[in-house]
Amino acid sequence: MKVTLVGINAKYIHSNLAVRYLKSYTENLDYECEIMEFSINDQIERILEEILKNKPDIVVLSCYIWNIDYIKAVASLIKLVDSKIEIIYGGPEVSYDCEAFLTENVGDYVIEGEGEETYKEFINWKISCEKNKTLSDVSSIQNILGLYYRDNCKIGYNGKRPLMDINKVVFPYSEEIFTKKIVYYEASRGCPFSCKYCLSSTTHGVRFLNTERVKKELKFLADKKVQLIKFVDRTFNCNPKFAAEIWEYLINMKCETTFHFEISADLLNKQELDILSKAPKGRFQFEVGVQTTNPLVLNNISRFVTFDEIKEKVSKVKEIGTINQHLDLIAGLPGENYESFKESFNDVYSIHAEVIQLGFLKLLKGSDMMNEVSMWGMVYAPYPPYEILKTRDISYEELVRLKRVEKMVDKYYNSQKFSTILKYFVEKFNTPFEFYYELGLFFYQKGYLSRKISSVDYYKIFIEFNEEKLKEESFALKEIVKYDYLKYNKKKWLPTFLIRESNKELERNIKMKMLENNIINNESDIHIEKFTINILDYLDNNNICKEDQYLVYDINNEENIKDITYLLM
Repeated sequence: MKVTLVGINAKYIHSNLAVRYLKSYTENLDYECEIMEFSINDQIERILEEILKNKPDIVVLSCYIWNIDYIKAVASLIKLVDSKIEIIYGGPEVSYDCEAFLTENVGDYVIEGEGEETYKEFINWKISCEKNKTLSDVSSIQNILGLYYRDNCKIGYNGKRPLMDINKVVFPYSEEIFTKKIVYYEASRGCPFSCKYCLSSTTHGVRFLNTERVKKELKFLADKKVQLIKFVDRTFNCNPKFAAEIWEYLINMKCETTFHFEISADLLNKQELDILSKAPKGRFQFEVGVQTTNPLVLNNISRFVTFDEIKEKVSKVKEIGTINQHLDLIAGLPGENYESFKESFNDVYSIHAEVIQLGFLKLLKGSDMMNEVSMWGMVYAPYPPYEILKTRDISYEELVRLKRVEKMVDKYYNSQKFSTILKYFVEKFNTPFEFYYELGLFFYQKGYLSRKISSVDYYKIFIEFNEEKLKEESFALKEIVKYDYLKYNKKKWLPTFLIRESNKELERNIKMKMLENNIINNESDIHIEKFTINILDYLDNNNICKEDQYLVYDINNEENIKDITYLLM
């Protein structure tokens, strides 16, 4: 018997944890099992060809909100080509209302909820059937809990399976090469909170892996030179003792890996903050679900925390200076109108975290929020990702405006490559939200949102925005744009809308003086650029002073920029 486990990921750099769990959990069984991974950017015809090439008897499809349409299409094509191939669905997108899903789609089985135990019993049943050549001599499929299946013209179901002991899960990674992939890791299952929009709230309690096992497995992955390990734990630090022990271990580990955690910032205690203060730069990333700063809206979604609590702890982590933080907001929550969301945005922006992720409410099947759709006048797309279209508090048109803001924040703020330019503009508006809204509106009016523009255009648009929208001259702005452009792009060429005064003899003289003063050595790879305003004074003191300044960019370290104007005095 040959089984193909298929993961269709959101991006090429992602990896599928679920299918690896299934394979590792059944590695001692007598059957042939293969993992195949694709992305939603692959052509469906290619996915079909690759799956069928190996002639599987059973295809297992891992289903999520972002891939379910692809999954349905692939399953239909598989059945059209070879109806004898059995199809099993599993994952969060099919674990609610499984009977309806199996009734409405091709396929033979749906695994509900946690899949490891159900899948293992199913494979054992299939192996027994194959050996005995008849179903009558083997244990019945009706003994497998957590499984939906076709039974003549009906859908059979054997009842819900109890949650498993998570420590029985088998480590899903072996000798694969993951240096260019994001690797997902799970140290716990479940969430202690009951946020109404989240599926995690439907399962109560949190189960943890043994800490020594976690340490061993993370060291294995770090030794494999994995660049980014993302923990899928819903609230990694809900057990402070567990979190502190793992964080301390990872801080002391010699590796170049970055570890990404979803945390509840308000739960951070002094011991954890003391441990985190020792973290090397780039070792940790934290994702913090703020969602909204409106206390009434927080209460509407059963999040019992205040923004002040979150801000206090996020600010303390920021003071450490080595941990990037991603703060999440959700538009379209029950009871939050446009003005309230603007306040939430400005509140979160004031923290100056590295990333602000502006998302839009998804009405997930099985979530508690689905019971309150009418109460809040929620209208949402009836197909994945089931995104909110309007509520009684926020209109469709207002959500469209927020979509533009989201695009501006993601492109400009989250890339962290336009920070000086953004500083220049945000100060010209009453609030950060007002700036991003006006920039997004400008993009829309100029047609930039409906066509692809070059990386250089993203800089040039600031000049257009300044002159056409704000009606201001761009002398200082062009120098500020040049500063950011050179920091993150190739130094030898400048776009034509920026000014470069090049004096090779003067540059050679500067390099000679830098060598004499041991600022650089003969091996240093640098670029010298003349500015007509004092850029560093603007960064430090908000002053725009018209004076010549010479900056040296380190080609190999974008953060290493020195003012060497004094060498010419």
